[in-house]
Amino acid sequence: MTLAPELEAQILRYYHVEQWRNGTIARQLHVHHGTVRRVLAQAGRPRTGPVQRPSQVDTDLPFILQTLGKFPTLTASRLYAMVRERGYHGGPDHFRHLVARHRPRPICEAYLRLRTLPGEQGQVDWAHFGHIEVGRARRPLMAFVMVLSWSRRVYLRFFLDARMENFLRGHVGAFATWSGWPRVLLYDNLKSAVLERQGDAIRFHPTLLAFAGHYRFEPRPVAVARGNEKGRVERTIRYARESFFAARAFTDLDDLNAQAESWCTGQAADRPCPEDTEISVREAFASEQPRLLALPENPFPTEEVLAVKAGKSPYVRFDLNDYSIPHTHVLRLLTIRADPDRVRILDGGTVLADHPRRYDRGEQVEKPEHIKTLIERKRQARHHRGQDHLAKATPASQDLLIGAAERGGNLGTITAALLRLLDRYGAAELQAAILDALAAGVPHPNAVRLALERRRETRNESPPVATCLPPHVKQKDTPVQPHRLDTYDQLTGDDDEQS
Repeated sequence: MTLAPELEAQILRYYHVEQWRNGTIARQLHVHHGTVRRVLAQAGRPRTGPVQRPSQVDTDLPFILQTLGKFPTLTASRLYAMVRERGYHGGPDHFRHLVARHRPRPICEAYLRLRTLPGEQGQVDWAHFGHIEVGRARRPLMAFVMVLSWSRRVYLRFFLDARMENFLRGHVGAFATWSGWPRVLLYDNLKSAVLERQGDAIRFHPTLLAFAGHYRFEPRPVAVARGNEKGRVERTIRYARESFFAARAFTDLDDLNAQAESWCTGQAADRPCPEDTEISVREAFASEQPRLLALPENPFPTEEVLAVKAGKSPYVRFDLNDYSIPHTHVLRLLTIRADPDRVRILDGGTVLADHPRRYDRGEQVEKPEHIKTLIERKRQARHHRGQDHLAKATPASQDLLIGAAERGGNLGTITAALLRLLDRYGAAELQAAILDALAAGVPHPNAVRLALERRRETRNESPPVATCLPPHVKQKDTPVQPHRLDTYDQLTGDDDEQS
């Protein structure tokens, strides 16, 4: 049993300084008296480890060390198979333990601390902060982080995805907040910056190159597995997680971004500057800001541009939601231009609709005039179809409708009423009744109905019963002609004469 150094020091102090006996020391420290005697006997002598007993692997140890020297990552199972072929008879578990003891350890690489000049460099990265519920949609909460390498001024903004448009919006927001930007921006190997990398050959994202050309800065990706090159932004992300986001309550994305802006200009700016602990980040940024590049007159466009095909319904789908368009532009190829707050739908250079953007799922965002115009057009189409049907069945109905319109009547209601009378009484009776109503000078469906009833009572007919069958079913009901029975009488008469 190996004792802790603290316990051995206590035993020696109580024996030599306090003059305690062996039994007293053993009782007070809750150890065996033999342990106390062993500690006192070995005091001042060099420690001796456990006796190393001979092992089966000793004869193969030179081969194992030589093989591990050439192949440090060779697995213990493969090495075990190799020594088994050379006569080793030990078990695999003990052999694996011995290989772990003798395997050469990788040499730890030391890094120099990189220093930059004021206004020279900034570092950019995305960070995932879980998910956020927006109505029925569950969206990722992504944080765009940019930090100036010298003053450590932080820009933090949250988005609902990590698309290229939001990546550029984060840049534009940081540049506007700082009234400038550094000459070099370092990026990790994220897809928003680097599309492909083969060794030192790098293919940048073309949109990022256009953005960098607009703002005149150099995009520079860090080397693979070189954490010291972008350690400032990684530490800033950790600082934001612990100091800002932990236990943070917010109502929506706008509220979270408002709190993040206050944190960047408040607590994060008042901390000591790592480059010079005698000043704060705010003071360091004040001296660095004049060295930043100046803002251009026109910002880089960061709208999302998407070509969509409108279906038969007056809506187009964008980002899980439907946005209304005029019914005159269905079944066309349109263009959507969207920013975080608005969604515009264009046909060429003409803006068809301008909607507030929604981040829910399955929501229909409508302009009242779009739906109202479509409903009126459908209603007018129904009226026109009904009037055409009346004109073909009863030509006098056109004169009645003209007279009703001159009196300010509702043509839709009058047309529907005449169509019901047509189904109940037939075309001939309705034509005659309309002529009677026009002769009486009353162009109204009630006058037509009274004329129909007078004609029915004159013929002593029962009132017609309205059928509930649709027209296409009634057209299938054809009259059945009864078979003449006198032919059967002729057959029986011929039989009687023969008998």
